[in-house]
Amino acid sequence: MSCLVCERIAMIRGGANPHFVAELDTGYVVLGDHQRFRGYTLFLCKQHVNELHELEHSFKLRFLEEMTQVAEAVYHAFAPDKLNYELLGNGDTHLHWHIFPRRAGDTPQPGPVWWLPWEEMCAESTKLGDEDRTEMIALLRRELEKLR
Repeated sequence: MSCLVCERIAMIRGGANPHFVAELDTGYVVLGDHQRFRGYTLFLCKQHVNELHELEHSFKLRFLEEMTQVAEAVYHAFAPDKLNYELLGNGDTHLHWHIFPRRAGDTPQPGPVWWLPWEEMCAESTKLGDEDRTEMIALLRRELEKLR
């Protein structure tokens, strides 16, 4: 069975993922393909497991610690009002965190980002251009480096 997260990690390792930001001990930081929420970032676990409890204890603690570092870097880089953290796995079961910078009025009604229609979340207009992506990656990398 194919794993989209493993495929993305393989792209990172092969130098072919344009959204790659940084490699940490337990995972990879990438910008989301679509930026309906500017600064949307993912943290992809290096181990292919479906549940947090499947990770060895010390790796799990480090993975959670690094996720909070990624979130803090996102917060400082993109200055949201609030962050939403999600570890869902309903579509791609490989552990990966979604970190959404949220701002007042960024959705028609308060609630999770997933209440928006998929077509809006992944609209062509929300894809990053090369210049904007390069700038966002550099900004997020700088913030991550401050926390290490």
